Amino acid sequence: MNMEDFKARRSVRRYADRDIDPGLLDSIIEAAMRAPTCGNMQLYSVVVTRSDEGKKALAPAHFNQPMVTEAPVVLTVCADFNRFSRWCRLSNADPGYDNFLSFMNAVADATIFAQQIVAVAEGEGLGTCYLGTVTYNAEKVSEILGLPELCVPVACITLGWPEGEGVETERLPLEAVVHLERYREDSDEKIMELFKAKDEYVPNRRFVEENDKETLAQVFTDVRYPRAMNEDFSRAFLAHLRAKGFMS
Repeated sequence: MNMEDFKARRSVRRYADRDIDPGLLDSIIEAAMRAPTCGNMQLYSVVVTRSDEGKKALAPAHFNQPMVTEAPVVLTVCADFNRFSRWCRLSNADPGYDNFLSFMNAVADATIFAQQIVAVAEGEGLGTCYLGTVTYNAEKVSEILGLPELCVPVACITLGWPEGEGVETERLPLEAVVHLERYREDSDEKIMELFKAKDEYVPNRRFVEENDKETLAQVFTDVRYPRAMNEDFSRAFLAHLRAKGFMS
């Protein structure tokens, strides 16, 4: 893939009725394993779900989004300190990784690995889509996939041959995210200017109308990611981290 391919990328939510060769998938994952990792510990695992039974089991945890059952492959990427800690103990070393910092290191490894899978897969012509719901229902996903202590799901990717091109979405301008030397505190007027294209993007204007809101921001704060939902899922996820041994 060249730079223009990355600029044109889009999430794909509809897939052709065509399987992914196991050898190709293995090659994609193996290539992604060359991604940067904390201390070369490779603090990630990926659970590959191919069976209809497995995908149907996962679907409710992802709010029954159609691509979970329609994609030929669902990948659940986990922040995993279980494997490394076991190796330490078996090697007469005392692992001190049952804490929040270690979890964050594993999350970094897992998310970099997940994005590398996406980049490699799309370079091979496959379509991908992240499912943000994996952390909403981490306990249920963990139960379904049999995840052990110190292993928590943090990313989920549907993978398949595209049926159509997917939908391109708007992005903030470069100046919104780049800060030179020190963080730049923009004026209120500048913030509104930076979000102007997002506010005026036709599908976003339709979201505002459909949800009977005044602004796009209200769609985010009142409908898509409201405070009560964020707090409820935060409590559930923190409880799951404790149950998995990361908050001792």
